[in-house]
Amino acid sequence: MKIVVVNGSPRPNWNTATLLKEAAEGAKSQGAEVVYFDLYRQEKFTGCISCFGCKLPANEGRCIVKDGLAPILSAIREADGLILGTPNYFGDITAGTRALYERLLFPYLTYKISPRSCNPKAIPVLLVMTSNAPNAFYETSPYGEMLKNYQRTLSTFIGNTKVFVVGDTLQVKDYSRYNWTMFDPEKKKLHHETTFPAEKTQAFALGAEMVQKPW
Repeated sequence: MKIVVVNGSPRPNWNTATLLKEAAEGAKSQGAEVVYFDLYRQEKFTGCISCFGCKLPANEGRCIVKDGLAPILSAIREADGLILGTPNYFGDITAGTRALYERLLFPYLTYKISPRSCNPKAIPVLLVMTSNAPNAFYETSPYGEMLKNYQRTLSTFIGNTKVFVVGDTLQVKDYSRYNWTMFDPEKKKLHHETTFPAEKTQAFALGAEMVQKPW
């Protein structure tokens, strides 16, 4: 199996990336080939530009724009699984991740009553979201519905999608540099030291499951 992993965080070595790399290792442990992309290290790219090139019969299901997203989109089309991670920015995925989301899904939308999607190959998707807010907040706020919307749409156009939320993350190593009065730095650090290792283990297990028992 070939698994594509996309880090939709601008930070290549922090919470989101750490979890994605664990998931990648889990997939590798089951014999998968893994292709890893740092989205914000790609060449310049945009979201969908509404050119409708993907709606022409010769290009159906393929974004024709040649920019920094082209290699990622090509890799996903050939993949057997997709692991996509993003931090929560203002109650949503990052701008870069949204650009990828638009460019990945829109080509498969047929604008027909049936079939709705022209994707010839459904693959399992794992959507990882890291968040300063605690996990419980997703059950009582619009954050939860936001994630459900992404899960539903990804499931429709790419393949069955699981969501893994990792909340109450450590944003920076040294909180004393910032005048952030709403946080208790010691609690943040303690949570990171005691809970984040278990979440890394969960990410590894999900990566392995994607290969061993695709959902």
